[in-house]
Formats: sequence, structure tokens, C-alpha cells
Amino acid sequence: MKYPFKNFYDLITQQAKKRGRKTALFVGDEKISYKELHQKADTLAAFLANNEVKKGDKVALFMRNSAEFIYAVLAINKLGAISVPINTFLKEHELSYILEDSEAKVLISSQVHEAVVKHEEVQSNLNLTIWEGEFSEYNTRHVPFDKAITFPEQVEDNSMGSEELAVIIYTSGTTGKPKGAMLSCQNIFSNAHGGALHVDANHKERVVVFLPMFHSFTFAIGVIMPLYLGASSVVIKSLKPFANIFKQVLLKRVTIFLGIPDVYNALVKAKLPWYFMWFNAVRIFVSGAAALQPKTLEGMQKKFTRSKLLEGYGLSEASPAVSINPIKQQKAKSVGTALHGYQIKIVNENLMELPRGEIGDIMTHGDNIMLGYLKRPEATAETIINGWLLTGDMGYMDEDGFLYIVDRKKDLVISKGINIYPRELEEVIDGFTGVASSAVVGIPDENSGEIPIAYIELEEEVESIDELALKKHLRENLANYKVPRQLHFIDELPKNATGKVLKRELKEQLKKSS
Repeated sequence: MKYPFKNFYDLITQQAKKRGRKTALFVGDEKISYKELHQKADTLAAFLANNEVKKGDKVALFMRNSAEFIYAVLAINKLGAISVPINTFLKEHELSYILEDSEAKVLISSQVHEAVVKHEEVQSNLNLTIWEGEFSEYNTRHVPFDKAITFPEQVEDNSMGSEELAVIIYTSGTTGKPKGAMLSCQNIFSNAHGGALHVDANHKERVVVFLPMFHSFTFAIGVIMPLYLGASSVVIKSLKPFANIFKQVLLKRVTIFLGIPDVYNALVKAKLPWYFMWFNAVRIFVSGAAALQPKTLEGMQKKFTRSKLLEGYGLSEASPAVSINPIKQQKAKSVGTALHGYQIKIVNENLMELPRGEIGDIMTHGDNIMLGYLKRPEATAETIINGWLLTGDMGYMDEDGFLYIVDRKKDLVISKGINIYPRELEEVIDGFTGVASSAVVGIPDENSGEIPIAYIELEEEVESIDELALKKHLRENLANYKVPRQLHFIDELPKNATGKVLKRELKEQLKKSS
């Protein structure tokens, strides 16, 4: 498909001409127009070029949510360089690994991450660090963002073609070292375009962005989609205080709310003031990154009767959205239908397509499929097969083309040759009163090969639950071979930045304790 923009810089150039005075970004009390956004991108691009950043170079972003993050992405794109947004929850050695793997020599960081970024292991990879926010030790290698963005010169547009590498998003690394998913502007535009069509979004939308911009979901749908539409983003720099999010949603008349299950779990329980419930303009809540519990979906539907909560599915390698429930029809427990122009199929181990209703491996095809993994041709060949992306997830499709996720293939538990899908068990456990969330993993067993065990996190206000009653609940709702053999109650399940449970850490904890 042909998209209206060649790349990110072309997008902001065209939108600045068409909607120059319109507010592109709301950041606290500040309003930034499309024209200002374009100007900031130009001056930052000139500064980077003056510091020898050229076409094909990688520039890493280790930043909190901010207007500066967006200026940087647009400026880097103008030079034909490549943005590498990095998870700001990472520690020194993890950040250093990504800088080394991506070969990024310039890092743009927020001052709030100073302790990690100033570490010798990190700085040894870099020639230049640009700091957003107050920083104490400016010198030739450490430059304030304010100086970079007021550079007096201009530089020619050297941006890439729509199908060339523009962004590298590193996978979460739940298994092994993170891999860099190489994405083009076309990849991300296809997501913005398809996502907008699915939810009937247009230039009048205001999208709240409080999830981390470094994450592929927020990057494509929260950052790029509003710009693509000529709409506005409401940028929230910090999740704390959480009440500020609701304040901004109300005052800025937000229409699209991007969240993750943990946020919606909190919303269901929160005692929101009557005026928020009465006057908020949210028409769509979008949930991604992790599975949404049925009780959360039901709770949101009862609480926000004028809005729709749409669950979607994606992965970084798919730029990232693959499917979402359409605004005109939703199905509980489904992650919806393929975005416009995309295809989904379910296959067996021999990659033969399965009939509707049968569980198998999920594959997807479309303009969203990554270019490949950075410097990993073998991993790329295993993941992209004849243009189709093998997602690593298992699921099935119904007769209407709605996709249902069963589980991650790597999380599958095989007991006496029978497949056990942890997600099914987790849904039953999560439905028990007092349980906040759970995670089921498989451990080796001499007799069965593997057995399922469950880790359970309780609701904040619940100190304990009746374990015998929970076991009875499990026996009543699950076949005997599926019932977890052990129940471990823990204070908090380990999760990544988007709320996805890190089952690898649970397995490692189990090994250490055994």
C-alpha cells in the first residue's frame, strides 16, 4: 500500500504546512504546534549533523516521555540516521549491551536516568551524550538538550526511503539477550494507518501518552499515529502521581486512552470523582502488551458505559500491532481482527494452515513485518518465512476472523504428552476472589515430563485467601491434569515495563530455591 508520507520527517514537514498552528503536543501547561515541532526537529538535526551524525548512524534514546523524545525521532530521521529507543528500566550492563550491539555512539538521555547513563561501562560506548533536563557536568561530551535544539544553522533533508531502516526496537529479552527488531517508516505507518481505521480515528483525536514512548506500542500508536492523522498527543512525563493522568485526561479532553491491563485493573477499583465520570471525553480505551483478564473487561464495561475497551495484540517484530477488536464489534477474550491490509493464519508444526477453531502457531503478513533482526540473519530466517512472521504465540481464529491467543509457545507445559496452556489456568486462578494476578510455569517432573505450578499475587487489601477453597475452585474448573501441583503466594509478580510477567525470572527463582 502507498502511504501519504515518505518518512517521519516528511510527515512533520507536510503536517506543518497543512496544520502549522494546530497543537501537536500538550505537555503539562505547554502547547507545541506542528510548526514548532518541525522547527525543533530542524535545529536538532543541524546540531547532530554538526556533531558528525550522518546517514545510517544509530542514535540511542534513553528518555522519559517528553516533547524532546519526539523532536529527537524526527531530527534523527531527517539525517537518514536510525533511532534506537531503549527501555529506561534497564540497568547499566543491559544498556551498555544494547549500545554496543546497535553501535550507537550518540545517546540522548533524560537527566532522571543520570545514575545509569554516567556509569563508566555505558559511557565507554559513547562519543556524545545529550541531556534532557538539568544536568550538572556539561562539557564537550555532555551537552544540554536546550543548546542542541537552538542550534543556529540548517542542514539538508537526507532522510531515508519509506522501506529503509528507520528505527531499531529491542525485544524485551524475556528469553536470552534482547534482539534488535529493525523497522522501517512504512512498517510503522502501516500500523498507524490500520490502527486508525479499526477504531475510526481522525484528526480531531487527542491521545493520552503515559505508557513509555520507548515501547513499540506507544511509539507507533501513541507517538506516530496522532502525527500521521494530524491529531494531538497529551504527553504525560511520569506515572506519578497517578491522579495527574486523570486530571490531564479530563482537562485536555482526551478521546483515546492507551493502557495496559495493570492500568485497567486499577481503573476498575479506583473511586473516581463523579465529575470525571460525567465530563471525560474518552470514547476508546485500548489495551495491549499483555493479556486482559475477563473480570477487568467486565468491570470497565460496567464503569465506563459511554466508552469501548478494545483489546489488541502485537509484538515488536510486527511494528507492533497485528490485530485489535473493531469499534463496531467486540468479542470477549478475543484480541480482534487483523488490521487493514494484514493477514493472520494459524499453522501446524509443518507450517500448514489449520481450519478455523483449531489451535496452532500464529503467523502474520503485511506491511508491518520487520526488516529482520539486527546482525542476526539466522534468527531472522527462523522468524520470517516466505514473508510471513512466525510470532511465537499460539492461538486460534473463529469463523468471523477474530483471533484468540492461547499462550506463548515457549510457555507451553507438556505433561505426559498433553499440551497444557498456562493462560487458561491463569484465567481460572485470576477469577478467584482476592487474586490480583497469577503466572503458571512448567517444571520438570520424572513421571510426567513437566507439571504446572502457579505463582499468585493477591489484591493489595487482601492478606490471605482460603487455599483449600482455591484448590476446590481449580478442580471444579479444570481437568485434573491441568490443576497446578503447587501454589506459591508471592508479594509481587516480576514484570517488564509494560506489565508482562517475566516467567523466566520465576523459573530461575525456583531453581535457586530447589
